[in-house]
Amino acid sequence: MMPAATLSSPENTATACGLLPNCDVSLPSDPRSYGDELKPFAGIGRNKFAVTDGGDQLLVFGEELAHDARCAKCGSLLYSVVRDGAYVHVTLGTLTDDPAIRPSEHIFVRSKASWFTIADDLPQYSAHAADGPPVS
Repeated sequence: MMPAATLSSPENTATACGLLPNCDVSLPSDPRSYGDELKPFAGIGRNKFAVTDGGDQLLVFGEELAHDARCAKCGSLLYSVVRDGAYVHVTLGTLTDDPAIRPSEHIFVRSKASWFTIADDLPQYSAHAADGPPVS
């Protein structure tokens, strides 16, 4: 079993190996760090995130304010601490329950693989959505 995490807010969903806050989902594309073209994730304030079980089964790569946490048994990327430690991005592919929310945008499309075609109508951003208007 993978490490478990929970939220401090009861209205959010906790699952066996992660959590899903009720927020927008973004899809950055940098397959070198997680082995796939897309990385669907949900963001939450770090102060609302806690590893409740299996912390000793995490492999943490990086620094206190910016790191990735992977399952030590299977290597799955579980979450990333980002934005100077203020937020946690939980990877949706590690959840055991079906997330109640769906992707809302694609971010970092400037770094997507040239062979990959985005085939939906979601807005696409060169970097973060807050950094400028959609590129398509």
